[in-house]
Parts: sequence; C-alpha cells; structure tokens
Amino acid sequence: IATLGSQREEQRLDGLDPEESKRFLHHYNFPPFSVGETRRVGIPSRREVGHGLLAERALEPVVPKEEDFPYTIRLVSEVLSSNGSTSMASVCGSSLALMDAGVPIKAPVAGIAMGLVMGEDGRCAILTDIAGLEDALGDMDFKVAGTTEGVTALQMDIKVKGITVEILEKALAQAHDARLEILDRMRETIPASRPELSRYAPRMYRIQIPQEKIGQVIGPGGRVIRSIIEETKCSVDVEDDGTVLIGSSSEEMAQRAIQIIEGLTKEVTVGEIYTGKVTRLTSFGAFVEILPGKDGLVRLGDLAEYRVARPDDVVRVGDEVMVMVIEVDQMGRINLSRRAVLEGAQEPRPEGRPEAAAGRGGRERERVPMRGGPGPSGGGSGRRPRGNGPPQQRRQGGGGGFRDRRPRERRPWDDRRGPSGPPGPPPPPRPSQGRR
Repeated sequence: IATLGSQREEQRLDGLDPEESKRFLHHYNFPPFSVGETRRVGIPSRREVGHGLLAERALEPVVPKEEDFPYTIRLVSEVLSSNGSTSMASVCGSSLALMDAGVPIKAPVAGIAMGLVMGEDGRCAILTDIAGLEDALGDMDFKVAGTTEGVTALQMDIKVKGITVEILEKALAQAHDARLEILDRMRETIPASRPELSRYAPRMYRIQIPQEKIGQVIGPGGRVIRSIIEETKCSVDVEDDGTVLIGSSSEEMAQRAIQIIEGLTKEVTVGEIYTGKVTRLTSFGAFVEILPGKDGLVRLGDLAEYRVARPDDVVRVGDEVMVMVIEVDQMGRINLSRRAVLEGAQEPRPEGRPEAAAGRGGRERERVPMRGGPGPSGGGSGRRPRGNGPPQQRRQGGGGGFRDRRPRERRPWDDRRGPSGPPGPPPPPRPSQGRR
C-alpha cells in the first residue's frame, strides 16, 4: 500500500545519526496468523523491523529525489500468508504499488531468496526461491534484490561455518536469472510508472520567495501561516532557503494559498493598478486592501472625480474598487487613488454630478446661475448656492434666469408679510437706555 503526503509528515528521527528526518518509509507487518501461530499482537517484533528495513534499503536507490518529487512516501506491506521469503515479496509488491500510484521511480525492483543444502561429503545444492521448510532446514538464506542493471540490497544468514567463493558466485548468478524473470512478469502487469498521480493523492506545488520575506509568511507565533492553512485546508511548508511547498487535493484551494503567499511577499509598485476591497472608513478617507495583509489609504480628494464630503457617499465597507498606487512613503505606508483610475479610464461621470477639473487642489466647477441674474453669460453674480450637489431648479420665463426652489431659513420680518404684496415696514428701533 503506497501513501503520499506532504513533507510535514516526514518521520522525525531522534538518535545519534546526523539524519533528522526520513521521507521514504517502509513498514512490514507480519502477524502471527500468517504462519498459523497464536501469540500476542503488539509492538513490531525484531523480525518485522529487520525485514522492513531490508525492503526499504532495496527500494531507496530508485526513489526520486526530494527536488524532483516533493512528497513523503510511505509503503506498508501486509503479510497475510507466509511460506517463503515475504521480505522479497514485499519488495516486488512495493515496486508495483509505487508505479501504480504514479511515483516516477527510476526502475522497478524485484527480490529473490536463495537457499543452500550441504552434504557431509562436500556436495551442495543451491536452491532458488526457497519455501518455508527449505528455509527452516537449509543451511543458508541469501536474499538478493535489485533491478536489471544491478543489485540494490543483500542479506545472508548461514548455519555453516562458511561458504566458498564458488558457491557465492553460483548463488548470485542464479539470483540474477530469477530476478530478471520476476521483473518480466511485473512489466506485464505495469510496464512503467503511471504518467499522472492517483486522484486520491495530494497535489504539491513549489514556489520560491525571498528569504527576508519568510517572516511575513509565518507571522508572529505562526499566526499568518496557520490562518492560511485554516482558510485553504492546504499544507504549507516553508524551508530556510525560501522554498514554499503547498499541498492540497483541491486545485482551487492550492491556487488560493499560492495567491495569498504571493500577495504577502509581493512588493507594491507605484503606478500599478489593483482591485482591492474596502476594509475601513474614516473621516479623512477609506482604507483599501490591495494585497493580502497590505492596505492603503484613499483620501477624500482621491475617491471620485468630484468633491466628496464623506467617504460613505461613494464606497461602503466590503466594496471592491480599482485603485492606483500613487505613493509609498518612507514608513511603508501606501497612498492610493481611485480618481486616477477613473480619469485614466475616462469613465462617464454620474448623472447630475458636476465635472471635475484636473488637479488635486481646488477644482473648478460649472457655475450655477442664481436668481436675479441671467447666469454666467449675463451680469449675474455667478455665485454657487450652498450645498454639495446642484440645486433643484425650474426655468422661469424672461431673462433666461433660474429660480431657486430650495427651502430657506425663516427670517424675522416674514411674520409681517401680508396675505399678498411686499412685506411691511420694519419695526421702529428701541430707544437706548443709556449707561447707569
């Protein structure tokens, strides 16, 4: 059984060896019922550990390197019945499992167990693919594993004082022929590794970020990287050289994680246009998040092409707007402008909004004619009425002027206005009382 996982799932080693982790694992389970025995089932026995390591060593030379295949690989060989060398059978089965899972191994590996029976007169017989009785009563158990190109693992157990070079040469020659025969049968089942990974395996993506940006991806106490994992359900592993590995069975979630990480490490460029989300409104402008974890300020004068009194007249929290980076100060604060995008795109102005002249300072506006004058072209004062928007006006006959229909404040002499006609005379002044 082949299982693929992220590099975070590597086995951590706590020993005297300099190696601290292991990404390729082979577990060999040999239960008592496989040989018709009854005993306690618990921790792995010495035999299970030894046979598992032998098969692991036989397969390790053909496993792809971490740079080419960034996965943690775990193989489990479950022995259901044993009447021979199950350790070499696990080598053959593990090779087939790796190829079926889509792991690009260099070549398939097969194994064979050789035996020896020696007589008292010096005669001997070398056995190929020994069974359980031949293993128990024989004088040698010689396991040989390898590919068509050579041997990858050897293990020998003998019950005699020693064997000659001729016996060893003959045993290796017979093991070579038997190994090639097994490899031919394996290729009939699976000729090579599948071109694509199993649909149940996670997809791993590798990106590179600057080393000085690693802290921004991890965050204080790992808060940022944990939030990425919780949001995207992906595995994220950051190496010391800036390599980031993202693993997920969902293509969409993996791309989302890559987008967040690239946003955290990307430098903001002056003059570049971003599509951001409004996160906060203040009395002096709106804050827009243009990249994950990076927001900038759009001041009132840069929110629209016309004068804006309050930011919520134009945008709301959660709105997506297009803004341009106009400045990044020495403290890293980002200033944005929505007006620059609107002017560059030459969008049609909203109906009823006055045109804005160029320049961020005082902007000229169209003059709205007041009552009592024909407007800009004819002798009126040309003063704009109070208020941000244009007044509601109705054309009045004669002179081409306009009449202001807005409600106005009540004045003291309005109480003396008669039912018709002009108001009456003002009241007489109060006599001065003088200084006491």
